[in-house]
Amino acid sequence: MATRVVTAHLDIALARQLDSLAASLDRPRGWVVKEAVASYLATEEQRHQATLEALAELDAGEIVPHAEIEAWSSTLPRPRPTKATAKKR
Repeated sequence: MATRVVTAHLDIALARQLDSLAASLDRPRGWVVKEAVASYLATEEQRHQATLEALAELDAGEIVPHAEIEAWSSTLPRPRPTKATAKKR
C-alpha cells in the first residue's frame, strides 16, 4: 500500500497525551495517529450521511410539528437535581 507523510502541529499537552497513549499501547505514535484519523473520518462520514438522510426526510415532508414535540417532551420525567447540578445554579 502506498503511503504519504502528513505533518500536523500539536500543542504540547496534546503531543504529550499522544506520546503517553502510544507508550501505554506499546505502539508507535504514527500508528496511534493513523487510527485516530481513520476513526475521525469514519465518524464524520456517518454524520454527513445522517445529515443527508435527514434533509431528504425534510424534503419529503416527513416532519413532526414543533407543538407535538413540546407536548411529548412535557410528559417525560424530569431528572432530580444532584449536588453537582445544584452548585451550577
